[in-house]
This record gives sequence, structure tokens and C-alpha cells, in this order.
Amino acid sequence: MSKTKKILALALSAAMSLSLLAGCGGGGEKAPSGSNPSAPSGSGASGEAGRVYWLNFKPELDETAQALAATYTEKTGVPVQVITAASGTYQQTLTAEMDKSAPPTLFVIGNSAGVADWGEYAMDLTGTAIANELNTDAYNLYDDAGKLVSIGYCYECYGVIANPDLVTKAGHSMDEIKDFASLKAVVEDIHANAATLGFDAFTSCDMDDSSSWRFTGHMANLEYYYEQEGNTWTKCPATISGKYLDNFKNLYDLCINNSLTAPTDLATGGHDAGQEFKDGKAAFTVQGSWEYANYVPSVPNATMIPYYCGVSGEEKAGLNCGTENCWAVNANVSEADQKATIDFMVWLVSDPDAAGKMVEQLGVLPYKNAPESANGFLADAAAYTADGCYVMNWATNYQPNVDEYRRGLVAALNQYNADQSDANWAQFRTAFVDGWAAQYNAVNG
Repeated sequence: MSKTKKILALALSAAMSLSLLAGCGGGGEKAPSGSNPSAPSGSGASGEAGRVYWLNFKPELDETAQALAATYTEKTGVPVQVITAASGTYQQTLTAEMDKSAPPTLFVIGNSAGVADWGEYAMDLTGTAIANELNTDAYNLYDDAGKLVSIGYCYECYGVIANPDLVTKAGHSMDEIKDFASLKAVVEDIHANAATLGFDAFTSCDMDDSSSWRFTGHMANLEYYYEQEGNTWTKCPATISGKYLDNFKNLYDLCINNSLTAPTDLATGGHDAGQEFKDGKAAFTVQGSWEYANYVPSVPNATMIPYYCGVSGEEKAGLNCGTENCWAVNANVSEADQKATIDFMVWLVSDPDAAGKMVEQLGVLPYKNAPESANGFLADAAAYTADGCYVMNWATNYQPNVDEYRRGLVAALNQYNADQSDANWAQFRTAFVDGWAAQYNAVNG
């Protein structure tokens, strides 16, 4: 497919997605952070010295990225622009920005679907200065021809984050929690006594775009992980069975039914789960290591535990570890822009001050000259591994036609949240299993 035709096809898909988001109050009209809506699309066109335009994937990195860009420009004279896509809108923003005369020089291709959609726009990073800075190949993405399409710039973990002080205040101990049954006992006791304790078990589990990915992306991973049954996926399977959906249901039901917000009030969102956790309004939340720097000033003892869900042998479960944060360099910009971009990337991961700020926000950088991480949640992941627990890989990265697939999951969960009947759970099973096959076929024909 030609570049123009592919951009048009992706733009049409993005336009349909934005229409759906606007209809659901998804904030599709919000400009990405760092953007200048009044600037002409060709502003900042590259010159001989090269330019850098980083389309950032992580909203929580925006403030740091903007500051680092300004510092680099001050030091080198190279213009660096950072635009951060609003949460849940990266693909739409990327599609729109790639169609401009001065497109991003640095962007994210974070999973196999992204490689299929955007791999031809990425230069081969094999042997480049930034690839030579890596200390592992574990988080890199290649296309079918072996081209190094994108490289991990951080790796992360996610699971259930707990406030041990609140657990203790409720008369329990983190040492009690070893599997789903013990987690359930603690959670349900806290929820039953929330009025007396002054806090609940779980933070809100909203289904709007700013939150639903915690469940339709991250928590869904427990089903995909266990469905692999030791045969780790290396590409997106055409079908899944949903064999472990009952285990997903165990944990999902525990979250929504023992929470600050009733399940019937989750569809429209508007609850800040992160702030609820920091304010001590709930003992547990569902999140990842990227929130450590945000949480620890308010909850210094915060710790992360696995997605216990009732699977046999789960007392040896560890955390979900991986990444969808992989940098790609635009193959269609000038060589000067490519060089400027790679030089900037190398500076971000090797300059002591810059890399230190990146590690502070991201947790860990898989680069040999980056400082060590002080992220407590990543330390939790390492401790589970050292104790012989298995790591749950990010099989969720293989979700086909990911935005459409997750929209189907959200719609089905909203129906279930409103009425937790067997019939509505069957509808979610259909969206989860049959929806996977439908979206695989939509992408692969």
C-alpha cells in the first residue's frame, strides 16, 4: 500500500474512532500537550542541522520531556519539539501528525499491531548509535524481514498496588495475601467495614478512556498469559479460547464490587483513582510501575502484588513485566533529522542528568550508561523473580486492532457493570473471544 493510501486509510479509521470517542464524552477535541493548534502544519521544517519532533506516548512523562527538550536545545542549538498525545489517543494523533509536512521524527511503535501499521515508516535501527547503547534486546520489535523497527526505552511492571499501612489499620497484614482466596478475604473485610475505617478496599474502576485500559489492556493480560500455557506467543494468534476468563472475572468482580464507586457509576468516569489512592481513600488500586514517583510521596510504603485470580499454583505468580514503550525513528524524514533525532535519543539515555530524570519518571532504562532505578515497584518485581516466581509476560501487546478490540470490551463491560447477570457476562465473553477473531480478520484479511 502506498504511503498516501495508508495514511488516508489510517486517517479514516482515526476519524471514526474520534467520532465514537466524542459521542462517549471521550474528549476527542482536546489538543495534545505541547501542540500549537494555530501553527501551520509545515512549521519547523528541517534544515541542514536537523530537527527533532518527539511524539510522546506517555502523558506522565510530558513535563520531564518538555524540560529535557528545552535543555537539549539550549545546549546544542538543535530544535526539539515534544508533543504528548492525550491518554488513549496516541494512534489517532500519530495518524494526524504523520500526514503533516513536518511529521514526527521520533514516535512509538509498541506492539506487533503497531509494527504492522507503522513499520514501513520506521528506519532500521540496527547498528545505530542508540541501538548500541542498549543493554538488552529483550524489548525490541522487529518486522518479518528482520528490520529493527523500534527499541524499548523503558520496561515496566503492573499489578495490584497496595497501601500496607491501610491494610494494617484494617487489622490485616500484607503477609496474609498469598493467592486469590486470601486477597479476597482481606478486600471484602475492608469493604464491609469501610464506613468505620474511613477508607475502602479498591479505588474507582472507571470505564472512560483515561482508565478503562487498566482492565481491558492490563488486567486482560492475566487471561492471555495463562492461556499461553507455557507456549509464549511470538505473534498474534488468529483465535483465542478464553479458557481463563473465569479467573479474569474473579479479580475484576473483586475490584468493582469492593470499591469507592458503585459498578453502575463507572461508565462515564470522572473519578481520579490515582488521587483516591494518594489521599488514603482506598487500600488497593490497579496500576503500574510508572506511577511510583507519583504515589510514593503520599504512600511511601506502597508495594505491588500479583494479579491473584484463582489459578492453580498462583502462589508462585510474579508481576506482569514488559513494555509497549518502544522508540521508532521516522524513515521518511531527512538524514539530518534522523541524525539529530538519534543524537538526542543517545543524550536522553546516557547523559547523567538527563538519564537520571528519565529514570526518575520511567523507573528503568534498558541502556548500559543509564543510572540504576530506585523504583520500588520494579524492586518488587525483581524480588518475586528472585524468589522463584514466574514473570507474567505482556501477552496483551498482541491484541489485534487494539483500539477497536478494546472498545468492544469496554462496551460489554459497561453492560455487565450495569447488571451483573450471567447473560451480560456471556456478552463480554463474546466480545473478548469472538471479538479477537473478528479484529484479527479485519487486520489480516
